[in-house]
Amino acid sequence: MESWVLVLNVGNSSISIGVFSGAKLLHDWRVSTDIRRSEDELGLLLKALLRDVGLETQTWSGVCVSSVVPPLGAVLVATIRKYLDTEPLIVGPGVKTGLAIRSENPREIGADRIVNAVAAANKFDSPLIVVKLGTATTFCVIDETGDYVGGVIAPGVRLAADALYERTAKLPRVELAYPKHVVGKSTISSIQSGLLYGAAGLVDGIVTRISEEYALDFTVIATGGLAHLISPASYTINIVEPYLTLEGLRLIWQRNAGTSNC
Repeated sequence: MESWVLVLNVGNSSISIGVFSGAKLLHDWRVSTDIRRSEDELGLLLKALLRDVGLETQTWSGVCVSSVVPPLGAVLVATIRKYLDTEPLIVGPGVKTGLAIRSENPREIGADRIVNAVAAANKFDSPLIVVKLGTATTFCVIDETGDYVGGVIAPGVRLAADALYERTAKLPRVELAYPKHVVGKSTISSIQSGLLYGAAGLVDGIVTRISEEYALDFTVIATGGLAHLISPASYTINIVEPYLTLEGLRLIWQRNAGTSNC
């Protein structure tokens, strides 16, 4: 009998939600992160999403949660207990990941980064660099032995865009879209070029330096809410995996549930 698993990742900008039957992702949603939401508000939202796909009364084999926003993560866990009558698995210290982590303090690594690394290592041959393009731009490095050896954290595109708008007197807020030319002919197109080509250049520069430091030919996997936007301008991104985080959460649930037929 196939398992039914609900997975949720609380990020700084959005909450990603997925439903798996066995290893197949059947449904996914992305809702905005709002730390003001109450347990009941989240519960009603979650119930409505599940109702829309006929799963409001589904009996879950498991629920797995990761969060980089502790206050909202705690509220979400309480929501799952109350509205789904299920004890969720929370990604954190003590949870089996199947991934060897070689860093100074593994406990300080964001849960989403671990989840992405788990999924990438399961899906692709090492060595790998997992680039998450979201609120922050993060790089997770998996060496040729399959071990997580560290990473890089940089501001994301939206953070850069917000900073330009909020910290300058005259620069406008712009749509995140590519201009016709790299060299902008207006203030708006100049900002768009700097944000998007700048983000792609950041990825390429960091990947190149990591590759030189380890003397390895890495496969570069991009994920996150802005991966589809930045990847076309990058010279080093090989694969875009929009559902990597959801897949990693399912794998972690499977490894902790002790099941092999999921």
